[in-house]
Amino acid sequence: GSIGKPMTSVEAKIVNDEGNEVAAGEIGEIVLKGPAVMKEYFKNPEATSEAVKNGWLHTGDLGKKDNKEYFYFSGRKKDIVRRGGENIGAEEVEYVLNAHPMIAESAVIPVPDRIRNEEVKAFIILKPGSELIPEMIVEHCSEKLAGFKVPRYIEFIDSFPKTAKLSIKKHELRSMKEDHTV
Repeated sequence: GSIGKPMTSVEAKIVNDEGNEVAAGEIGEIVLKGPAVMKEYFKNPEATSEAVKNGWLHTGDLGKKDNKEYFYFSGRKKDIVRRGGENIGAEEVEYVLNAHPMIAESAVIPVPDRIRNEEVKAFIILKPGSELIPEMIVEHCSEKLAGFKVPRYIEFIDSFPKTAKLSIKKHELRSMKEDHTV
């Protein structure tokens, strides 16, 4: 699962939202610095100032590193659920969901929660002929994920809105009528 170590000409670290480096094993944003890292966006100083801070390129990728300085990708910063102070990568939850033998495809998004800020919602497409109830999905996820990462809301759908490159349009899922089923 490791994406390896940085090249010798590149510095890399994991930082929190305030830009402070986090401890080994903690998830944060991967930032890079060095001559092999982009200098700026072409004719776009505004985008450059958003992405490059104090000489560090903020990649928008979430990850962690271990005690041996190996890095691990966890997902995209824009594709996380912030539940009660924890950052949950949607991709990690989707990986576990998609490993279920009756699930054809899944998508995870954050939904508002008055107590924990956001909760994990999973949209599920079942394989043809499969029957699955939300409790079975929760049980499956509970065996493979930390408790706070297990989807709180599950919605079965027939198809996903997709781009021309077949990526799921999660922004459209976020705008769908909220039907939270557990």
